[in-house]
This record gives sequence, structure tokens and C-alpha cells, in this order.
Amino acid sequence: MSPPEPKHTQNCMRFFSLNTSPTVFFPLFRPATSPFQLVTAWRTSSSHFIPNHLSPRALSSSNSCFPLTKSPPIKRTFTHFLFIQIFSVTMAASASIYYFLTLLLLCAIPFTFSELVKEQPLVLKYHNGPLLKGKITVNLIWYGKFSPTQRSIIVDFINSLSSAVKPKIPSASFWWKTTEKYKSGSSTLVVGKQILLENYPLGKILKNPHLPALAGKFNGVGTVSVILTAKDVAVDGFCMRCGTHGSNRVGRVRGTFIWVGNSETQCPGQCAWPFHQPIYGPQTPPLVAPNGDVGIDGMIITLATLLANTVTNPFNNGYFQGPADAPLEAVSACTGIFGTGSYPGYPGKLLVEKSTGASYNANGVNGRKYLLPAMWDPQTSRCKTLV
Repeated sequence: MSPPEPKHTQNCMRFFSLNTSPTVFFPLFRPATSPFQLVTAWRTSSSHFIPNHLSPRALSSSNSCFPLTKSPPIKRTFTHFLFIQIFSVTMAASASIYYFLTLLLLCAIPFTFSELVKEQPLVLKYHNGPLLKGKITVNLIWYGKFSPTQRSIIVDFINSLSSAVKPKIPSASFWWKTTEKYKSGSSTLVVGKQILLENYPLGKILKNPHLPALAGKFNGVGTVSVILTAKDVAVDGFCMRCGTHGSNRVGRVRGTFIWVGNSETQCPGQCAWPFHQPIYGPQTPPLVAPNGDVGIDGMIITLATLLANTVTNPFNNGYFQGPADAPLEAVSACTGIFGTGSYPGYPGKLLVEKSTGASYNANGVNGRKYLLPAMWDPQTSRCKTLV
């Protein structure tokens, strides 16, 4: 898909934040009397180094920035220009000592973009706790009514993560292989038992204590209980989290669980984006869901996030950044990133199915297609996307 025109790209440097009057151009040697005029004169005299679309009016925005790609070094040119300005100012009767010293200080600063915008690596610290590795059984608890098609989409997704059959590239299994880069080897997911609770035994409004209680139906070493709630089931804090993962103990056995809710009718702008318009930010058109179900395709994104977070931080002492009770984890550290070139409100460049117009970035078993979020790569300390 083609991205909408952004206000600024990630690969850029903010230069000035100015509120200015309409565009006015100044002769090269006329002394500038404000930072705005300085940038204007520099642009006029050095159009080769500043893209033409960055007019002084564009620079008046606090979000304005200089793209860094395909730009030659400007350190020497800008420094020379500042010296010209200093000479002009000192020759002008109205020049002030303050302005002269300011420009002199600017000349002493090494203006190299690479230093000013060097991206800091994202680091998830390992806290020396156990991870979920080896064969992991994923048991499913369907709470509420799901159609057979909806259940098959989710089951196929879990099977796609550790499929022995080599699917088309990019694949969901290749996405999942990033978890192998975390300590202690690979995590192979296998769908285990499934329970259908279509009669809402705990009602249609679930409290937080209900989740570990439901997960306790399947508790054991090397298992993850996944509770999937239907679109008419409300859960405490639904719109704040869309899903969660945790651990519970039954006797001496400590297990892990995940809850994911169907957001078709509950906060879809928060939990089903980008298949629904966001509740805030740029109101870009929603993408077409690859499986034709906004609620279920939104659940896939949340489930993928929580499965990766669970195997890499099952007991709040694995890989994460920040406080243990509100951590940034393997995928939650990369929220909103689905393809290259992403920025807030735009998921990035994705693949598009010609026949349906659906957007996706991963192939799965049985011809399925999914949209999966970026995952933090321990080897590069970056959020890794499939496309």
C-alpha cells in the first residue's frame, strides 16, 4: 500500500521551531536579524543542500525537519555561511554583541547530522528468569459464541507459527523464529485441548480474578492457557489493554495464561487498528482485514503480541524494559509497527492481496494471511518487521 504524505519522516532532524510570518526571501549578504531570516537566507544561497519543499513557511511548523537521505554533508557549507553572516552583522550598525556571540557559538558547534540524530538502540534487559522454551502446548478456552470459521482462523494462526510445512515467504513461522534469538533456544507451539463455554458460565461481564480461574482449567508445566472472549463479553480494562498475559499457580505447578477479547464492537479503534479507524490521531482509511473479519483479525494481532511476550517474559523476570508491573516486552515495545516506513497513524508498507484488497505481511497454513506486528530483535536491538 502507498503511505499518506507524512508531516515528517523518521529519518530526519528537527531544526527550528518557529512561528513566523509569510515567506520573505533576503539577499545573500543582508544580515539576518532572527533565526527565521537566517534559515531563509541559507536556503536562498544553498538550495542544493536544502530540499525545495522546505520553504520558510514549512519551517515554521514545530514538526518540520530536514530529510537526511540523499543529502550531502553540509557542515562546511553551513559554517562558511555563518561566518558570512557574522561578517555582515559586524559591518551593520544595528548588529548587537549578543547576536554576534550567538552566531560565533553556532560556528563552534560541529553540525553533523549523523551525530545529532543517531538513533538510540531499544534495549530489553534480561532479568535472569526462566523463559518458555521447547515444546509448548497452547490450550484454548472459547468463552462465548464463536463461529467455526472464526475458531479455525485462530487455530490456523497458532499452527502457522511452528508449522513444519514451509509456507510462502514472508511467513508467520519466520516471524516466530525471532523468539529463538532470546536465550535458551526455540519455542515450538502446539495446539492442545479446547473448551467451548458458549453458555457464559461466569456471565457476560468478567472481572480480573475470573481470568486465572478460567485458565486453571488447563494448568501444567510447558502450557499456555489462552482465554478468548466473544464480542459480547466485557472484561475489566478491555479498552486499555485489549488483552493481557500472566501466570497462576495451582499447587506446585506454575502456569501461564493469555486473555484476548474480540474487539469488533468494543473499542475497535484501539484494539482492531489498522482494520478500523483509530480513536485518536490521523483518521486514515482502515485497511481491509485479510480474513474478512475485523474483530478476529484484530484478535490475531493481540494474540501474536501476547504469545511472544509470554514465552520471552512468562513470570515478569524475563526480557522487558521498565517496571515489572507495566513492562515493554518483545512485541509491546514495537506497538503500531507492521512494515517499513511506519509512523504513528500509519502501519508501514504492507503486502496487498489483489483479489480482495486486503493488507497483510505474513502467510500461514491452509492459505491463510495475517497481519503481524514487529518484534524486538535481541541481535540488532531493533523492532524487526517481515516486510
